[in-house]
Amino acid sequence: MFSYGKEGFSINEGISLQDWLDIDENINNGANSTQMTIQKKMTLRNEKIEYTVRKHRQAKRLKLAISCDGNCTVTLPWRMGFVSADDFIRKNAEWVLEKMKAMKKIGRNSLFARHDKVEYLKLKETAREMVTSRLEKYAEFYGFQYNGVAIRNQKTRWGSCSSKGNLNFNYKILLLPQRHADYIIVHELCHLKEFNHGKRFWNLVAQTIPEYERIVKQLKVL
Repeated sequence: MFSYGKEGFSINEGISLQDWLDIDENINNGANSTQMTIQKKMTLRNEKIEYTVRKHRQAKRLKLAISCDGNCTVTLPWRMGFVSADDFIRKNAEWVLEKMKAMKKIGRNSLFARHDKVEYLKLKETAREMVTSRLEKYAEFYGFQYNGVAIRNQKTRWGSCSSKGNLNFNYKILLLPQRHADYIIVHELCHLKEFNHGKRFWNLVAQTIPEYERIVKQLKVL
């Protein structure tokens, strides 16, 4: 594990700053793997936290996510230094601590806390049938065309839309009330037109899910 305190990296904690920078440079210049992950610790506003830093070749921007069990993960573009993750967490200290506490409080009651592979394999195709059926309905309404549809066992997302028009959904969408599932489907579908969360995007969503704000709040505690 690597740690970063107010005085920088500590040799006693396992690695010096220069050694780490050397490793980082070697990774950026020659590794064939698509990602690298390390576990780190820091003291944030007098609270000790552990977090994961992941470098990925396909990452285009820095991303911070708090999972349902309260774990913090920062994903970096391949050529961005690991120190950027520390800086980003510190700049967003209040949000990070608040979200980590909230997600840990939800804990085992969270739908996302379930990662049963057997359940996933059992429900995957049923979820695909439901999603495909609803997608066809809403795609016809909006006049949007999408490419592939994938059903996954994701830890932190209900769904996603790629720049190539592929839509991904968490199989647990099948376990939600239908209106909540519809919102997730419409949300990702509308990203085909607006690949952002700006005003025009939400106006699109509201055309079929006018109560989306209430649903978003409810999904946050599932």
